[in-house]
Amino acid sequence: MLETFDMYRQNSRAATEAGGILLGHVRGEHLEVIQATQPQAGDVRHRMRYERNDPVHQTKADLMWKQSDGEIRYLGEWHTHPEDRPIPSSVDMNGWRHRALARQDGRATLSVIVGRVGLYVSLVDREGKTNVFIECQSS
Repeated sequence: MLETFDMYRQNSRAATEAGGILLGHVRGEHLEVIQATQPQAGDVRHRMRYERNDPVHQTKADLMWKQSDGEIRYLGEWHTHPEDRPIPSSVDMNGWRHRALARQDGRATLSVIVGRVGLYVSLVDREGKTNVFIECQSS
């Protein structure tokens, strides 16, 4: 998963935002991310905007769910920002709240922003409250 993040860091002025979904296990209150989908042809990618539109992401989530007998599931979303230490925009935060409130299983939604140097990781609960867990820097 970290390899996927590294492939899409916006380290040049021409690099566009990228993103995908996070898949993995729920172990009590713990989440184990095992895969991050990569951007697909139907996604919208601009320097400072990413929209996950391609159905391949959902197809991958459905396949992993089925093959694992429901053990591997959708955990959340990731995308890049063209800044060293990423900070979520109001668009990011509104999208996270919307996805968290729409979840039928009531679980929190994991959100990751990949910056050029660091990561911003948060969970948005079923009431739309954002809990920041990591604002870190890569080595």
